[in-house]
Formats: sequence, C-alpha cells, structure tokens
Amino acid sequence: MCATVLAANILVQFPFEPFGLADYLTFGAFTYPFTFLVNDLTNRRLGPVRTRRVVYVGFALAVALSAAFATPRIALASGTAFLTAQLLDATVFNRLRRRAWWMPPLLSGFISSALDTVVFFSLAFAGTGLPWQSWALCDYAVKLLMIGIFLGPYKVIIARMPVWQPPGVRA
Repeated sequence: MCATVLAANILVQFPFEPFGLADYLTFGAFTYPFTFLVNDLTNRRLGPVRTRRVVYVGFALAVALSAAFATPRIALASGTAFLTAQLLDATVFNRLRRRAWWMPPLLSGFISSALDTVVFFSLAFAGTGLPWQSWALCDYAVKLLMIGIFLGPYKVIIARMPVWQPPGVRA
C-alpha cells in the first residue's frame, strides 16, 4: 500500500506526455488505483477493522516518505485524500459485503475514487497555474477504468482466499 502511494506521489509530478496528454494526465494516474484493489482485498480477507489499521499505517508511512521524495504540498494533499478516501472505501465495501462479488469493489471504488480525486487535486495543485482540473477529470476516468479492469484479478484472488465473517456469523 505504502509503496503504491509513494510511487503515485512521485509520478503525479510528471505530466503524461505520450499522445499529447500532458494537459490531461500525470503518470500517477496509473499507479494510485492499485491502492483501492489492496484495500478491497484486505477488507474481503481481514475485515473492516484490520483494513482501517492498514489504512492508518499506510497513511503515516506514505506521508512521511512522500514528504521526503515528493513535495510537502503533495504529501499533505495525498495524505488527506488517501485517509478520507480509503476509510470511505472500507466503509462502503463493508456495507456491500454480502452483495454480488463485484458490487463492493466496484461501487466503493467509484465513490471513494471521486472523493480522493477532488481532495487530492484541489489541495495539491489549486492556485499553481497547472491544468489540475483536467488532470483531475482524466485521473478519475483512469481510476474508473482500472477499477473495472481490476475486477478480473479481484475475482481470481478472492476465489482463492477465505472470506472474513463478522464475529458470531457462521458461513
């Protein structure tokens, strides 16, 4: 989790130049969505309490490392967005846990990615003169695409691991 956030925080500083997309995407758009996959797999396997612990530890480590390897502003924006979005993701996922296998990761990802995108890009880049609004819209589109793509690996992985059951509930 921490490595993914750190990589995204470093890569968000570099516009995605191929195909003339520098005003629309940064390289961070392609790494950060993995955090939602990790969060959902952790939630599915270990439950919401342990997932929140992973989020808190990931938050602390990622902010400290991002401040060293990115900029303080990006570290603060990332930490704030990460903490709020990942906790929301864990909550929504847990509420949908008993639905069809694809529903919790898809809906929690769509909702929490929107929050993450708004919080991160507005805190990290507002007032800088950079095209952060278009970066945010395209970043969110990439997150949605990757959440859809990740459904395949998610299904394969959850089929191979035991599912967490709330205390007092029998399978």
